[in-house]
Amino acid sequence: MTTSAIPFPTAETHRSKSVQRFAWAVLLYNVAVILWGAVVRATGSGAGCGEHWPLCNGTVVQHHPAIATLIEFTHRSMSGIALVAILGLVFWIFRAVPRRHLARTAVVVSLILTLNEALLGALLVLLGKVAHDQSLSRAVYLALHFTNTLLMLAALALTAHFLSRTRGFMHGSVEWRSPAIAITGLLATLVVGVLGSLAALGDTLYPATSLRDALMQDFSTHGSWLIRLRWVHPTLSLVAGAFLLWIVYAGLRIASNRILAFSVAGFLLFQYALGVTDVLLLARTWIQVLHLFGADLLWITVIVLSARLCIRPIGCTEGICL
Repeated sequence: MTTSAIPFPTAETHRSKSVQRFAWAVLLYNVAVILWGAVVRATGSGAGCGEHWPLCNGTVVQHHPAIATLIEFTHRSMSGIALVAILGLVFWIFRAVPRRHLARTAVVVSLILTLNEALLGALLVLLGKVAHDQSLSRAVYLALHFTNTLLMLAALALTAHFLSRTRGFMHGSVEWRSPAIAITGLLATLVVGVLGSLAALGDTLYPATSLRDALMQDFSTHGSWLIRLRWVHPTLSLVAGAFLLWIVYAGLRIASNRILAFSVAGFLLFQYALGVTDVLLLARTWIQVLHLFGADLLWITVIVLSARLCIRPIGCTEGICL
């Protein structure tokens, strides 16, 4: 029997439009939580609740809070809602879809990474790696935190994507197609994102007063290593962009993937433009948040396009059976 004769179970029997929409909504809400986390870091509000976690300044209700306290307390509240939403998504998916559905695996990974996200965030606060702390350990924790954040977004994006498929959503009904370059591109994008978070930390801790001052800081032998690392981020972003262009090219060859492929290309160009603007405006808070928003959208679209290209239904030849 040839692989083309293998029957594909239809998704309509098991798939719920409501759980699909909820999965995409949880993903977008987590993007909002991440962006507010960038506001916390950029404004130096990470110590707004003191060295207390999960309570803020040791209490639940804040009386006459400072601006920094409001910013940090809002972030913690949003994070708590995100955890409840993901727990609800796990419960709903396990009720709505059959066993061996790929969305089950993806959402469990999402929950694990969300719990790890909370743990890393708690350690940043409890160990005092916030506000104006300039220690090497803070950068290490931040890099781990941002890596976990991107992996969590990837798992949530795959959860929503597999729920949205009409074919190739069950273990045993899919096969890998040419994953090497796609995985390399994803890893390169992940590294660029982590370096970008460290560059943003350097901008926060060592703000420049002018573009000339910023360039002198980058190449000074006496400045912080965070400042001297800033030029690596845009350099590696060009390398990662080359791999992403391969993913775009592969996507454009299949009609059903062209919108996603054009989206990846558009977000990539948008990110380059925001990066230049970020430098010219000396890393203002709003442009940092917008730059991170663009990075999140780029990451999510790359994840979904890579899944469509590399995790294919067995016997699918033209990409029309996703």
